[in-house]
Amino acid sequence: MEPDLFTAAAEERQEKDPTGSPLAVRMRPRTLDEVVGQQHLLKPGSPLRRLVGEGASGPAGPSSVILWGPPGTGKTTLAHVVSKATNARFVELSAITAGVKEVRTVIDGARRASGGYGQETVLFLDEIHRFSKAQQDSLLPAVENRWVTLIAATTENPYFSVISPLLSRSLLLTLEPLTDDDIRGLIRRALTDERGLKGAVTLAEDTENHLLRIAGGDARRALTALEAAAGAALDKGESEVSLTTLEETVDRAAVKYDRDGDQHYDVASALIKSIRGSDVDAALHYLARMIEAGEDPRFIARRLMISASEDIGLADPNALPIAVAAAQAVSMIGFPEAALTLSHATIALALAPKSNAATTAIGAALEDVRKGLAGPVPAHLRDSHYRGAAGLGHGKGYVYPHDLPEGIAQQQYAPDALKDREYYQPTRHGAEARYADAVEWTRKHLGRKRS
Repeated sequence: MEPDLFTAAAEERQEKDPTGSPLAVRMRPRTLDEVVGQQHLLKPGSPLRRLVGEGASGPAGPSSVILWGPPGTGKTTLAHVVSKATNARFVELSAITAGVKEVRTVIDGARRASGGYGQETVLFLDEIHRFSKAQQDSLLPAVENRWVTLIAATTENPYFSVISPLLSRSLLLTLEPLTDDDIRGLIRRALTDERGLKGAVTLAEDTENHLLRIAGGDARRALTALEAAAGAALDKGESEVSLTTLEETVDRAAVKYDRDGDQHYDVASALIKSIRGSDVDAALHYLARMIEAGEDPRFIARRLMISASEDIGLADPNALPIAVAAAQAVSMIGFPEAALTLSHATIALALAPKSNAATTAIGAALEDVRKGLAGPVPAHLRDSHYRGAAGLGHGKGYVYPHDLPEGIAQQQYAPDALKDREYYQPTRHGAEARYADAVEWTRKHLGRKRS
């Protein structure tokens, strides 16, 4: 018997008698037109449209599709829609529990169905990044020979987690996080739809807003929380789901935080100022508020990267690489796991020695440029590689620093109007102390007059 098999017939039975199915399953779109979000993938003539047989090109489409995106953005849903639209057998495997044996069983079944009944098979493989190289290799013959239409889902960057032969034979589609408007539309549809709650309850405005924060762009999470809260309200004999009922159901207090209002900027400002002030506990508090409010993790990561240069700079040269790595990780994994990465970076930045010398240095340099203090580039520094440059005196008198024992030449680099400007004023905080020593030494050997 095929493992984790979910056939079209089983899905049809579930639709006829959905009472035992979770709300998220009952509200699963039946066509691409019902899919929430991902409009960049659903335009007329798009690969997904062609895969289900829409458009002049007919059903011919890719034999393998990799769906990459955060949890709850519709990867499983799209696979179901494709199988339903093509009347194909639908087999679902999870890379967490399945192995090569299960994959071969599905492929053998697909070949029998194709040869005996002329029926195609859609194999949906969830979390393909958890498959080893050998396990992914076992999929290649089926993809190559089109024994199955493989739709694989991953939350991790497939360029790192999927083998090159499979990636090159697949169409990679990137799913974007669902917006609040996407989730709101889904919630309202679920409240009234015959497959959903059939108008049994309504949501107060503050309840809906909190439900959006809980969801964090995850459609499955939104519908699961809605179903639980609706059930709790009906048990109380209430027809409207209140904020209190939702909080009691999901055990998650509503954070008074409007992502489009002043508090969005106030809390973000407090996070950065707490990091600047080296108060790690306050910084973690504001980070937690932003996470609970459903703030975009990429926004938080961007603020941390700015803080690393603005407030820490060369006092800890590792601060910026940590912040950049956090931003890259956040873009790959999304919430809830991204909270761990953001905490990691926030703690590192808050406890790092601080210096704004890099910030004030570029500020002072920009101020001079805006005042018109620029002047021509000294002739000995100008490009001397083109014909006629020597005749203009370009490069004449330039001293190549690598030819000198100390690797530094006593020559003028800045324009005349700025030759004595010293923009960078390093502190002696943390690792910047060695930069302070280096600056003092180099300015001396450059023959710079003290300002």
